[in-house]
Amino acid sequence: MSDYQLFEYRDAFTLESGITLPGYHLAYHTYGTLDPQKNNVVWIFHALTASSDAASWWPGLTGPGKLFDPDKYFIVCVNMPGSCYGSIGPLEKKPGSTHLYYDDFPVFTIHDMVNAYKPLRRFLGIEQIHIGIGGSMGGQQLLEWAIDEPDAFEYIIPIATNAWHSAWGKAFNASQRWCIESDHTWGHPSPEAGMQGMKIARSVALLSYRHYQTYDLFQSDDAPYATTQYKAGSYQQYQGEKLAKRFNAFSYYRLSTSMDSHHVGRKRPDAPTALRTITAKTLVIGIETDILFPLSEQQYLAQHIRGARLAVINSLYGHDGFLLEFEVIEKEITAFLNKPLTEKVQDKDVPVQWLTGE
Repeated sequence: MSDYQLFEYRDAFTLESGITLPGYHLAYHTYGTLDPQKNNVVWIFHALTASSDAASWWPGLTGPGKLFDPDKYFIVCVNMPGSCYGSIGPLEKKPGSTHLYYDDFPVFTIHDMVNAYKPLRRFLGIEQIHIGIGGSMGGQQLLEWAIDEPDAFEYIIPIATNAWHSAWGKAFNASQRWCIESDHTWGHPSPEAGMQGMKIARSVALLSYRHYQTYDLFQSDDAPYATTQYKAGSYQQYQGEKLAKRFNAFSYYRLSTSMDSHHVGRKRPDAPTALRTITAKTLVIGIETDILFPLSEQQYLAQHIRGARLAVINSLYGHDGFLLEFEVIEKEITAFLNKPLTEKVQDKDVPVQWLTGE
């Protein structure tokens, strides 16, 4: 990962839980230059285990010559609190202590994360974000911010995400945390605690990120009548080991809890009312084969965000299609930006416009 910048907030910061921190810090990347009119900002929100280096995990959309080109846009991506890529997280010292947080690290809800980003926006001199975009947990943050501050965004593009985290999604996350809790090292004051459990948790998660067709196409055995050493099993183990080389169980545990907290209706009348406060021009993108954030969740968003467009894409990769289907996502976004609604949506009913990706 390329070097990040560090933003430090030194005032008291109170979380939804009631816990007050004496401050916090955020790791972030910027690409490009803020133009004099300050109207070329693209804010990218990353998902569960990614970092603020968007060009590294979204290379098909971010970088020179790509859709989000730093020669054209001022691109911002922040590492979410609780992660292990530079922002405040579990493997840092508690304020006023020589001990690390470990599993005492407080939960940042999605709403807390958004509140933590607002001072950084002011620090960077950003008045309005031209385009906000994020998939999965990143899309949850985007929606929360677009509701909390409707004038903050001109366009928003939530991908493979939802208005609240479903019971289905919470069940997957709870099962993953159970894997970590079952690791005999969990709870030990060590950065390596829970790592074996996290490997298994990642294996569980992958089943929700991908799709039957993904495994059938790429993980079917070359010798179809084999009775041992199945390719799919080796793949699951490989993915667990791969994550363990770059992540820790404490961040994984806390961030999955943060995802579970997502509900745009909390402390508001309800989810539909909250979504109707969004005034940004909105393109919702759903993936037909997504079993973790099923298409019905994006349809719900499009139905309740005034004037929203819904693009549906098919992908062999299920939920992970938001990370891999660069060409079709770029096509849908380009078409949307070239022919948006004529003006920001006001307090009136505008029917959803349906698109279908190839």
